[in-house]
Amino acid sequence: MTTEQKKANRTLDFNGFPGYWEIRKTTEETNGEFFETKMKLEEPGKLPPHRHPIAEESYEVLTGEMEVYAGGEWLKLTAGEKHTVPPDKVHAFRNKGPVEVLNIHKPALKYEEYFRRFHQLKTKAGVEMPPKGIRAMTLLAMLQVEYEREFISSNPPQWLFRLLAGLGRLLGYKIPE
Repeated sequence: MTTEQKKANRTLDFNGFPGYWEIRKTTEETNGEFFETKMKLEEPGKLPPHRHPIAEESYEVLTGEMEVYAGGEWLKLTAGEKHTVPPDKVHAFRNKGPVEVLNIHKPALKYEEYFRRFHQLKTKAGVEMPPKGIRAMTLLAMLQVEYEREFISSNPPQWLFRLLAGLGRLLGYKIPE
């Protein structure tokens, strides 16, 4: 594999939402201890409330600023500041302008696989965020349900994702590999 191919394999460009991610430490490189990315978010955006049942998630702002919703309040983080969300705690984030963030999920579980497949939904299946239309919503729901050990949505509720995922299976939908 060439240097360019290796770099491309570590780049997840989500075409806007949630921006551009550089995989800094793969699951394999850390022996499953953690999965680390550098998120570069150029446009204002937000990630809806969710939780990770058995993993913590940490954010370290490298440039710019972002807000993290945790413990029932929004915390403003600027360059050099960090925040770690414990396992099973509802959280979200939003940014009003350009921001670069070091993002770590610990333990790694299948986060790398989840984010790579989410990338495929965006780039290969054309799923926009927020999803538009029943096909897009159903494909996203199928992904969410497949990775419930990693990610549980709070809003929309996870039961709705399960319902849509069941519909997707009945319709023969497949998440791109």
